[in-house]
Amino acid sequence: MKIIEGGVCAAQGFKAGGIHCGIRKNRSKRDLALIVSDKKATAAAVYTTNLVKGAPLTVTKSNIADGYAQAVICNSGNANTCNANGVEIANEMCSLVAEATGVDAKDVVVASTGVIGEPLSIEPIKNGMAELNESISYNGNLAAAEAIMTTDTKVKSIAVSFEIDGVECKIGGIAKGSGMIHPNMATMLVFITTDCAISSEMLKKALSSDITETFNMISVDGDTSTNDMVTVLANGMAGNAEITSEGEAFSTFMKALNTVTVHLCRSIAADGEGATKLLECSVQGAQSLATAKAAAKAVICSSLLKAAMFGADANWGRVLCAIGYGTTDVDVTKVDVSFKSAKGQVDVCKNGAGIPFSEELAKEVLLEDEIDILINLNNGDFASTAWGCDLTYDYVKINGDYRT
Repeated sequence: MKIIEGGVCAAQGFKAGGIHCGIRKNRSKRDLALIVSDKKATAAAVYTTNLVKGAPLTVTKSNIADGYAQAVICNSGNANTCNANGVEIANEMCSLVAEATGVDAKDVVVASTGVIGEPLSIEPIKNGMAELNESISYNGNLAAAEAIMTTDTKVKSIAVSFEIDGVECKIGGIAKGSGMIHPNMATMLVFITTDCAISSEMLKKALSSDITETFNMISVDGDTSTNDMVTVLANGMAGNAEITSEGEAFSTFMKALNTVTVHLCRSIAADGEGATKLLECSVQGAQSLATAKAAAKAVICSSLLKAAMFGADANWGRVLCAIGYGTTDVDVTKVDVSFKSAKGQVDVCKNGAGIPFSEELAKEVLLEDEIDILINLNNGDFASTAWGCDLTYDYVKINGDYRT
């Protein structure tokens, strides 16, 4: 397995593109993306658990209920959420894709991201559809990745190649996500494509299994978005024997999928609104997997800990505090804590109590842009990892006038 270029266009038979159609006022920012497979693909998706859901999620869920899709359209700048005609607009977006590409409207995944509660006009999308269709190509990954961004500051894209029974397959993805990130079942917007042949049932199984250890383990600000969705399209054009059950081929596919999703998780967490540092919290020695996850997520979500990391302050008591309110079956007198980065590692807590450490070394470790928070509960054999970012002044600045 190796990292390759191409993102959602790395797999055979996938074109992508993106344009500025006028949804966003800033003409220098693309706001409409399209991904199209040369042939119908098996499809799977997971969605936000927020009771308030964007209209595109409702339409997408209906469209891929049969386990198939062939295209993805996504706009940025407007979430198409809490709008009386939201479903109508989302369906019309699918129809516009059908008219332009020949793909059946019921085989279109539709997504929107941006401000909640603002009416979304179909006119810019309708007027830009011809240009959008002309923009797609087998090298159009970057344009599509840019078009789905909102407050993101960096493109999030990756692809890998892998072998199934001697046949080379490829899988790649793009994502957007910077704020309103605290997923539970999906995250932000993530579009993954592969040329591996895999049944829709096994694709759903792979995605549902993977997100419990990846996208559900990241948090930027504790707010679960209304529009979170992860989709995977598999068009089978690599030519491998279709994966229809568990076994070596399925395990290999799962590993490739996980390589893509972990990379995107880290990219999203590192690009949190106003963030200056990526935080990775690794918990081991837990009595159960649920406890390991709860502890890691509690630490990553702690506003006090996130603020301390921004200030490069080794305030390890905030780690224990988060574990204390985030879990129930932990013996806090056994907990060890360390901070680690490219500058080294500093142990700060042993058996639930502080130990002498160099504040100078700790400051040096925590000034790096990637920080590992290492926790050993010393109470079992289970482990888990969560990702997040520091909490900075800029987060408030960005969200203080996000709509206006």
